[in-house]
Amino acid sequence: MTTAINTAGEKGDASIGAHLARDVSLPALVLHREALEHNIRWMQSFVSDSGAELAPHGKTSMTPALFKRQLDAGAWGITLASATQTRAAYAHGVRRVLMANQLVGTPNMALIADLLADPSFDFYCMVDHPDNVAALGAYFASRGVKLNVMIEYGVVGGRCGCRSEQEVIELAKAINAQPALALTGIEGYEGVIHGDHAVSGIREFAASLVRLAVQLQDSGAFAIAKPIITASGSAWYDLIAESFEAQNAGGRFLSVLRPGSYVAHDHGIYKEAQCCVLDRRSDLQEGLRPALEVWAHVQSMPEPGFAVIALGKRDVAFDAGLPVPLLRYKAGVVPATGDDVSACKVTAVMDQHAFMTVAPGVTLRVGDIISFGTSHPCLTFDKWRVGLLVDDQLTVVERMETCF
Repeated sequence: MTTAINTAGEKGDASIGAHLARDVSLPALVLHREALEHNIRWMQSFVSDSGAELAPHGKTSMTPALFKRQLDAGAWGITLASATQTRAAYAHGVRRVLMANQLVGTPNMALIADLLADPSFDFYCMVDHPDNVAALGAYFASRGVKLNVMIEYGVVGGRCGCRSEQEVIELAKAINAQPALALTGIEGYEGVIHGDHAVSGIREFAASLVRLAVQLQDSGAFAIAKPIITASGSAWYDLIAESFEAQNAGGRFLSVLRPGSYVAHDHGIYKEAQCCVLDRRSDLQEGLRPALEVWAHVQSMPEPGFAVIALGKRDVAFDAGLPVPLLRYKAGVVPATGDDVSACKVTAVMDQHAFMTVAPGVTLRVGDIISFGTSHPCLTFDKWRVGLLVDDQLTVVERMETCF
């Protein structure tokens, strides 16, 4: 069953066939079809060629149309961050979810238990503490439902997860003492490992993850014959794939990688991370392409060399770098030929406005349209109820609704 989302009157919405430079009320979230489809194919091929499965992190976009494209391209399932995200994905046809967090709170447990009444729904969540194990065991026993859980293994100073290998071993014993729980794998997240020695630290972390999985399997701790071993965000997926493959994780385990931001990519932190991937892997051909932009009008030109853009914190991510001006279009001009404004610079964003210095030689007028690249797509998608998929002629070919 698919739940429709009413986007009537939403900012940036437009009909199929509308042209960005003429017909669309701006600002608008824009996705370029060719780049998007390239990214989906590229990552699926990379993961498959590495002997792993792909479970893209859906929290990046929370866009069911993108989930469907990723699954149709061969994704094993969708990773999500919460019970409510899981419910939204299920409502749009997703039938395998890896929830990369502990399931906490009785109301959230109830959401998942209700979904598990559907025998076609395959669900896994993380655990990293005996208290959570006990709470899950008691609740799902009361519902007469078996819950698949995976142990989360973390790093000191990082995010979630057991902080030592011994904690993992002890937690496995606690899980196996709960009849309503099934231990199905082990999970980690390497994206919190930073510093000058991040590469070696990530490789060591992946090796430790595999070593723990082998130890748990040898002790009979897992409830399934081929347990899941999973890690990988959107920056270091190549190192995780390499480590899992080198240690033959795919032979004894089902290796699952979980990058999410690749689907839209960006013009900031993930663009830089992708350059590092290609530097490490000279065998790879062309990498990912930025597919996400936010389009907005020049709203005011109050001083020489200074423009105010009708784009703010409610429209675009600003946590990992300010939006980057890409091209300028004349409003209403079709076909639209973009002029380079990349020498201009956004210096600050407010709720509904961005301040931009205008580079010498660039002539702007109020009403001009500028396309902006972003950094960290997760926190741009969540500001929109609908995104516009466009073709090479900048014509809207699909409205993509989000479900945050």
